[in-house]
Amino acid sequence: MTEGYRLHNRIGFKVTRLARIMEARLEKRLSEHGITRLMWCVLCGVGLENVKTPSTLAEYIGIARPAISRLLKTMEERGLVERTSPNDDKRYTELALTALGHEKLKTCHVIVRDLNDHFAGKIDQRLYEDFMATIDALTEGEKVQLMRL
Repeated sequence: MTEGYRLHNRIGFKVTRLARIMEARLEKRLSEHGITRLMWCVLCGVGLENVKTPSTLAEYIGIARPAISRLLKTMEERGLVERTSPNDDKRYTELALTALGHEKLKTCHVIVRDLNDHFAGKIDQRLYEDFMATIDALTEGEKVQLMRL
């Protein structure tokens, strides 16, 4: 059963290691601006991709609804996002970035782009495109809601 098994040659180990390296670098840089990776995802979703409700934001990021609720509460307390209820209907909430949220989005966008460029620049364009397609193929049909990303 264990013949030929090498932990460091397993796809899960390699993908997890790469993700953790990228995660650590990004978290370090974002933390200098008081932002986490998940907060970045919210800023991006709401500010760049017009995701307006908590449930669609949870789906957009790929995390469970309770996790997005906690995150939005924290971001609202920090003055990054605001929630409004059109027509005073408390069952429906729309999200928007505050001025501070827009400022953090602009600042952190440069950080995220630089990190992506750093890793993408290690391989040629064709290999990068193949890598991205491979990741898409591996995650296709995997409908798992994560508590954290």
